Amino acid sequence: MVGTPADGTRLHILTWLREPGHAAHGVTAEAVAARFGMPHPVALTHLRLLTAVGLLHTSHLAGRPHYRRDEVRIAEVAAVFEKGWGHTPPRGDPGSVK
Repeated sequence: MVGTPADGTRLHILTWLREPGHAAHGVTAEAVAARFGMPHPVALTHLRLLTAVGLLHTSHLAGRPHYRRDEVRIAEVAAVFEKGWGHTPPRGDPGSVK
């Protein structure tokens, strides 16, 4: 998901979007493509995936989509990983998987 591909591109995009200017206004797919040296369609694929999983929001400025981080959703996902992604309740618990 976010960690794929193995080179960490999506994580780099999320980190870059944390910078003050980008955090406030968002960035276009063209800006992502230029910053990371990738074709526009590849940048758009990364941005759409991050949007689909809820880590980015889009807004339209001058008729073009701009992508910004969803800090609330990112915090929720981080909390899941901090608790332990693979943790399952002991057997017999009402919430256990059988």
